[in-house]
This record gives sequence, structure tokens and C-alpha cells, in this order.
Amino acid sequence: MVKDFNKFFEANKKIWNQKTPFHVKSEFYNVEKFKEGAASLMPTELEELSDVKGKSILHLQCHFGQDSISLSRMGANVTGVDFSDEAINYAKNLADELDTNTKFLCTNIYDLPDILDEQFDIVFTSYGTIGWLPDIKKWAEIAAKFLRPGGMFYIVDFHPYIMMLDNEFEFIHYSYFYNANPIVDEYEGSYADQNAPIKNISYGWNHPISEVINSLLSQNLIIKQFNEYPYSHYNCFPNMKAVGDKKYVFKNFEDKIPYMYSIKAVKES
Repeated sequence: MVKDFNKFFEANKKIWNQKTPFHVKSEFYNVEKFKEGAASLMPTELEELSDVKGKSILHLQCHFGQDSISLSRMGANVTGVDFSDEAINYAKNLADELDTNTKFLCTNIYDLPDILDEQFDIVFTSYGTIGWLPDIKKWAEIAAKFLRPGGMFYIVDFHPYIMMLDNEFEFIHYSYFYNANPIVDEYEGSYADQNAPIKNISYGWNHPISEVINSLLSQNLIIKQFNEYPYSHYNCFPNMKAVGDKKYVFKNFEDKIPYMYSIKAVKES
């Protein structure tokens, strides 16, 4: 099934290669502050991942590596994976500049088993990742493959409910449920730099919570925790307002809808 989507993967990879140079320079990612020691991880994952010192971590869809490097700074041994060669090249340079032991691999995660033969204490992915993937069952299979027995899978992501909303995030436009035909989205700029001179046509897929959970369960991963949150840690969508430190909601919906969710699961020994 995955090979049938290669043309969409290539189009999306082109977009992320175009976005990366603007993201690196953006106030949103604030690389200079990061270089000075600021962590990029948000309060939810910091609390729920807890102590990662000495743990081996596989970070799926890591973009240009800030979270991977943050985990390394916390004492973990981290391997970050992303399909954008522009992002991975910058991630490698950033890790070298900051003298961390973070490793990075450039590949579509569906192809990761072809180049990596290792198991990890934690497989981690966060914020805006699985919406770029058409086959969540295959994704869960890959996550489980790279977990050692007793290891933990952890995802924190934007809730599929808000992915139903239109591009201005004012009303419901897309289906909550998965469809093999991708959502085609055309827009200018980027969430990290609205003025970036980029015109994008991207391809994505919505995945309801039930599909995500059932895919993990099918791989003998035991769900230990599932949380939903009435705010986003990121001010990365239109028409948002701050309601607390690193907490943002849509002006039209406020705290009446879910913005993020997290799942923690353990691989059977």
C-alpha cells in the first residue's frame, strides 16, 4: 500500500525541503536561543516522558532535530529520523555545533527497517507527524519493531478534531475519519513563517483516535495512558489566542474542543 503513495511523499518532501531554511531562521523555532541552552520540548512531553537519562530513543519525523538534541541534552542516546534531506543536513550540523551525540538518518519512516537494525528503550513522535502518513497500521508496526521488549512508545500530537477545521480554523470542513484519498491543501508561507515566499501543495491524511489506538494494540503494545488537552502548546494556527504559558486556543472555540492528545504504550516483554 505504501508504495502507492510515493508521488505524495515526494511532493511533501519537496515542501519540507523548501520550508526548512525558513524554519531555521524563524522566531518560531528560535534557534539562537536554543543554541544558548533553551529546550524545545513542551511541558506535556517533558512531564510524560519523565526521566530519559541513559535511555536510547528513536525519534520519528524529527524535522531539523531540536527535540532530538534536547533529549540528548537530557542524557538520552537519540537517533532522529526524517525524510527531508535539508532538515537532516541541518540537524547533523546543529548536533555537531552543540557537541551532542545525537544521530540522524534521512529516510521515509516506512523505509527505516531497510537501513536500521536496532531496538530502543523509547520510540517518540510529536506534533504534526502522523497526518503526513497514509498507513497508520504500517506506522505502528514500524514503531513496535524498533522497541525493545518492555520499551515505551510515546506520541503527543495535535488532535484529529482540529484537523477537521478549514484553513482559517473557523468551521468544520474535513472528515474526522480516514480516507485513502489525501487531503490536498494549497497555501502560501509556513506555520513558522507566514511571510516565507513558498507556495505549497501538500497531501495529508486524517486519522481518528480509534485508528491510532487500534493500530498500536494490533502490535501487542499495551496502552498505559491516553490524555486529551483543551489547548495547544503551539501558536501555529490562525485565529488563536493565549490562555496561559504555552497554551493557545482558537478564538471561536476556546477550551470547548480538544487540541492535543498523548498516548503512552509499552511493548509486551
